[in-house]
Amino acid sequence: MTKFLISDDNTDGYKLEDILMAVRKDMLARCDKVVDDHRTEALHVMNNNMKILGLLSESINLATDSTNVLNRAFGPSKSADGGEPRIGKS
Repeated sequence: MTKFLISDDNTDGYKLEDILMAVRKDMLARCDKVVDDHRTEALHVMNNNMKILGLLSESINLATDSTNVLNRAFGPSKSADGGEPRIGKS
């Protein structure tokens, strides 16, 4: 059973790209609080966060692309309404 993502057992779950966008938003809010701190440690953490934000953005694009491929090939997901998964097995 998945804890966060939509699945047969978790019909109230989220799409991967939605979770990643929420994490990115939280990180941006946190970065805003330390952007003017020029101590070495703060700069190091900010640099790491910027790299993570870039990777999150790439991941969001990949997850969105996967959703678009599935939507084009099989139409919108009906698994939340008890339908079969579009790919794989339930």
